[in-house]
Amino acid sequence: MNPVQFYKCLSDETRLRCLMLIQHEQELCVCELTEALQEVQPKISRHLGQLRQCELLLDRRQGQWIYYRINPDLPEWAKQVLGDTLAGNPDFLAQNLKCLQRMGDRPTRMQACC
Repeated sequence: MNPVQFYKCLSDETRLRCLMLIQHEQELCVCELTEALQEVQPKISRHLGQLRQCELLLDRRQGQWIYYRINPDLPEWAKQVLGDTLAGNPDFLAQNLKCLQRMGDRPTRMQACC
């Protein structure tokens, strides 16, 4: 991973919040992110696409939902930056997490692999 590309991806507040929320929750879908960030779906989808293009996120489809997670193949230094940013800034996501917790009808993830 190119550090310039990595930090450019983090330089946008919406992308950073998406990454931090996904880091916190481990996996989220677009509808959860739109609720947490109080933004419209096209804007969130565009930013998620950019994060996938930067190879920071991976996605998977489960039924009608597409879930996003942090790419486990990121270099250790990049994982460390994301982890330290999340741990060192608890107030940054506080309101977003409240919105997410109030969300009704959140999609259910698979409980076990078959």
